[in-house]
Amino acid sequence: MEQMEGLTVTACERCPALCESRSRIVNGDGPDDASLLFVGEAPGAQEDAEGRPFVGRSGDVLNDALRDRGLARSDVRITNCVRCRPPDNRDPHKEELANCRDYLETELARVDPDLVVTLGKVPTEHLLERSVAVTKEAGSVHDVRLGDATHRLLVCVHPAATLYDRSQRETFDEALDEAVALVGEGAGDQSRLGDY
Repeated sequence: MEQMEGLTVTACERCPALCESRSRIVNGDGPDDASLLFVGEAPGAQEDAEGRPFVGRSGDVLNDALRDRGLARSDVRITNCVRCRPPDNRDPHKEELANCRDYLETELARVDPDLVVTLGKVPTEHLLERSVAVTKEAGSVHDVRLGDATHRLLVCVHPAATLYDRSQRETFDEALDEAVALVGEGAGDQSRLGDY
């Protein structure tokens, strides 16, 4: 049984392995009209426990980076490609990503953000539908068809990458600077989306 009310998936049994490993469905978090929407891959253990995406250490990195750019977490929407924790925090399988795709596309259609920022390899490859070297492509902007609409998408490294490899911090920061500049949030910048 699958059920989605507004932006919230309230019931889903499409992925047996994920149903077994989750304690709850982890839906997107943040305003339903956010101009900036971040997409990760799937909930981890802490997200599964708390019921919110991007909590814990990688969430702290993202929250701090947003704050450094004049934004609060409550100013943006954060969601995942897959809403249930994969066993042992493995990457979601292609069929699991496909099973959850319409929930993500519905969320994107209803929020209608000015910019979608993919955090890491899994969401970037899933939404661009091709192989991606995230570090090399971080900060690049693409128009991508998701559901019935075309969205502007910016590639970013995952916040956790900055914890394991400090050299990723500059790449992460530069991509976030570009994202904030594009949507015109923060220090009163005008939107640069028309430049693309």
